[in-house]
Amino acid sequence: MLSVLVHKGQIIGRGHNQRIQSGSVIRHGETDCLERAGRLPAEVYAESTLYTTLSPCIMCSGTVLLYKIPRVVISENLNFTGEEELLKSRGVDVMVINDIETIAMMRSFIQENPTIWHEDIGERSVDEEGSGPPLYS
Repeated sequence: MLSVLVHKGQIIGRGHNQRIQSGSVIRHGETDCLERAGRLPAEVYAESTLYTTLSPCIMCSGTVLLYKIPRVVISENLNFTGEEELLKSRGVDVMVINDIETIAMMRSFIQENPTIWHEDIGERSVDEEGSGPPLYS
């Protein structure tokens, strides 16, 4: 899952899911992107757009809200619909493209890596003992 932060037409940060590579519990594409952008003045975030492969989860949506990023462009939200309504309710302009190639890529990834996928979105995998609904919703 990829993310790019753009300010005044220039890419100022890019990131991708680093949970496995870095052994991190929080390095989704969006958070990795902002980490790689480095510390920036608040006005830079307030004038930026975040482009992301998937609909942001609650953690990544919270990051968007914390830094007051006003626009989020989502490549696809059919395989996973994150906290788009939360973002919209807080005044974030959310645009969903639903790109056919991204939808197919994510569908394939989820089918081939169900345990990793469920871990990434904070849900129990169907493989886990005692699986059931998410612990938190």
